[in-house]
Amino acid sequence: MNDLVTGADGVTRCAWAGSDAEYQRYHDEEWGTPLHGDRPLFEKMSLEGFQAGLAWITILRKRPRFREVFHDFEPSVVARFGPDDVERLLQDAGIIRHRGKIEAAIGNAAIVAAMGPGELDALMWSFAPASHTPPATFAEVPAVTPESTALSKDLRRRGFRFVGPTTMYALMQSSGMVDDHVAGCWRAA
Repeated sequence: MNDLVTGADGVTRCAWAGSDAEYQRYHDEEWGTPLHGDRPLFEKMSLEGFQAGLAWITILRKRPRFREVFHDFEPSVVARFGPDDVERLLQDAGIIRHRGKIEAAIGNAAIVAAMGPGELDALMWSFAPASHTPPATFAEVPAVTPESTALSKDLRRRGFRFVGPTTMYALMQSSGMVDDHVAGCWRAA
């Protein structure tokens, strides 16, 4: 795969953005942009967990429905979901219908809801590397780092699920804890 692609709009982006308009918008406006707040980071954690084993574009296309059925990922609301909600969600073709991932999102919401305001944000950002050199090529982009491994371990110790080291590195990328836009991309540092 080439590291860069120039879109029909003349903009040079990381090659993974391809020609799909939603992927390009996500690349340009979200991926690698610092994101703060317990609710937005809980949403990222949940969606990254739902993505495990799937293409991210699948999640992006289903995100509006995820936001609707998970009440905009408000932890205190999702934490109150019960067995009937799980069954309802398992019947909703607009989301990823995986019992383990749905139950993990609900359980994770309960943990976040029990935390103090800003605690999830502070916790997650405490694992952001002090310095990060943006990659020159995709070959330099890791799937896992010591920081994502440590974050995963800490979250699992607290009872979070679907927060493995690879998933947490993807979250670190998507929430701007690291900037992995490759050299030559218009978003590269």
